[in-house]
Amino acid sequence: MTLETKKSVFVELGKFLSQFSEEQSVKKSDVLYNEIFFEDFKNLIHLSQSHNGWYTPEQVYFAVKSWADALTEENIDKWLSRYTAEFAQEDRKEKTVALILAGNIPLVGFHDFLSVLITGNKALIKTSSNDQHLLPFLAKYLIAVDENLKDKITFVEGKLENFDTVIATGSNNTARYFEYYFKDKPSIIRKNRNSAAVLNGKETNEELEALGEDIFRYFGLGCRNVSKLFVPKGYSFDAFFQAVFKYQDVIHYEKYANNYDYNKAVFLMSNFKLLDNGFLTLKEDSSYASPISSVFYEYYEDFEDLQSRLEADKEQIQCIVSSNLIKNSVAFGQTQNPQLWDYADNVDTITFLLTTK
Repeated sequence: MTLETKKSVFVELGKFLSQFSEEQSVKKSDVLYNEIFFEDFKNLIHLSQSHNGWYTPEQVYFAVKSWADALTEENIDKWLSRYTAEFAQEDRKEKTVALILAGNIPLVGFHDFLSVLITGNKALIKTSSNDQHLLPFLAKYLIAVDENLKDKITFVEGKLENFDTVIATGSNNTARYFEYYFKDKPSIIRKNRNSAAVLNGKETNEELEALGEDIFRYFGLGCRNVSKLFVPKGYSFDAFFQAVFKYQDVIHYEKYANNYDYNKAVFLMSNFKLLDNGFLTLKEDSSYASPISSVFYEYYEDFEDLQSRLEADKEQIQCIVSSNLIKNSVAFGQTQNPQLWDYADNVDTITFLLTTK
């Protein structure tokens, strides 16, 4: 398969995914193999919550739309244009890449899957027990579009065998196991990361509302969800609480509500001082990783000191949200809309796949 052929296959997948939305899914006549896949995928989206209680239709539709927006010819060309020399190397050999995927949010491992196939390698995939259905379905659609992919995609349930390189995502604990188990293989091993927002007190109500999206999307389970706020000394959270009140319905979701009640009780029993609006608690804490339904915050006095702190802690941080206060920060409300070239942990997966022998 040529690179142009592989691009076109994923563009077709993007067209397929673009039909589905929470408001209304509309079957388009120009989308390939709709008669086979459209209704089944629509049903799978609504069944996803029975497979994983956090995968509500709203959250799965959001993930699907994000990938539909990403998988356009323009985006894929822009993404891969920087690797022209690497793709042109004639001595590149096809590799089998073992993918150990997370399952914290829907289709969280799709970028690795896409990267392996677009670089002309084979994907040997071990899905998370929390996300075993969405990616295999999309793989079937891709194979229907081009049957040459059939021999490039393998899902395994047991032990991973006969592979050349590894991309594995897990917790800090599982990462230590991965590093030992795959010590003899070229690898990308991803650990826990969290995202933070830096505020200066001048944010508009619209920006703070958008920050709520960064906090509450996927119930806060993603590494790109904001779990930590840095605010200036003396900052009042009144405007923040007023702006995020629009997300109050999250408390009506049982799993979230159970976490809110439990984590709030644990904090209070430990005599921690909390700010609370009935569906979100704020706790002053130096950690980046806050539990579901809670966000940690920390005051800063000197902005240069804060920048030095963030640079020192960069291995713990996936992305930073601000109104251009921090270099390369993400705009409010955009953490869950990464571009194809926004790599997890800032590790260039395409370069790794194209240059690793």
